[in-house]
Amino acid sequence: MTAVFGAPTPFVIEQPPGRAGLRRAMAAEWTKLWSVRSTTWTLVGTAVAVVGLCALGTGTVNPSEIIDDPTRRSLIGVLLGQLIFGVLGVLVMSAEYGTGTIRATLSAIPRRPVVLTAKVVVFGAVAVVVSEVLAFSAFALGQAILSAKHAVGTKAAAAQRAQQLGLKIPHNIQGFLSNGSASLGQPGVLRAVVGAGLYLAVLGLLALGLATIIRHTAGAISAFVAVVLVLPLIVEALPSSLSNHLARYLPANIGLVMFSTNGVPDRVVNAFSPWRGFALLVFYAVVTLGIGCRVLVRRDA
Repeated sequence: MTAVFGAPTPFVIEQPPGRAGLRRAMAAEWTKLWSVRSTTWTLVGTAVAVVGLCALGTGTVNPSEIIDDPTRRSLIGVLLGQLIFGVLGVLVMSAEYGTGTIRATLSAIPRRPVVLTAKVVVFGAVAVVVSEVLAFSAFALGQAILSAKHAVGTKAAAAQRAQQLGLKIPHNIQGFLSNGSASLGQPGVLRAVVGAGLYLAVLGLLALGLATIIRHTAGAISAFVAVVLVLPLIVEALPSSLSNHLARYLPANIGLVMFSTNGVPDRVVNAFSPWRGFALLVFYAVVTLGIGCRVLVRRDA
């Protein structure tokens, strides 16, 4: 007797209704961002750099020393924090290429621009919140230290020294000599603190764009460091006629202008205004991310 068996039932994976859109992609990116240790450690490192260097920079001030820009002094840690924050921006994309999980991501969400958009939105939101918290924390700590230093009665000595040296005390640091610290109500101070946080966030997105183009962690970090640190050295080595023209376009110099309240550093000639410089920095990030999106679409994972 011959037994007759029916055809085996095919194995079917039930798909959720609809297709994976931006909302689901953002939820996946949020989970991936906080499920790796590098995110926490990088944010801790950025906090130590921004707030720690603030404490060091303001804590070593001589009570009789005149600071032309106490706000910029308290935000000096941003210069180191930008490198660590850039590393996090690189890892948001390059870590998936390093582990090979990018294939699973693109299999689940075939529309690659949606994947990149989700990464930009999630990381950008985290970057803005974290960087602004760090900027305001550094400012508050720095001004508290400066205020404590001048609370011992050195205000008159600082003013007398300025008079002896023939220095004209700018109007926006009169409050520093009177109260021992800058305050958010003084001209340009709130803009500088907010600008410092926005500068960190946009640099992180710029690093994300570089990682999308290069795909390798070491290569993307090297490119980011070259843009932030090496490029200013190269421009500074050029003839002054050319260097003075190019310096204001550099991201690092744009950042210095953004968190300064009393003029701009000497090395930045004909600098853009803070918000014009910020618009240029955003343009850099958008162009980099746009190139990265095109590369992501055209290149195999």
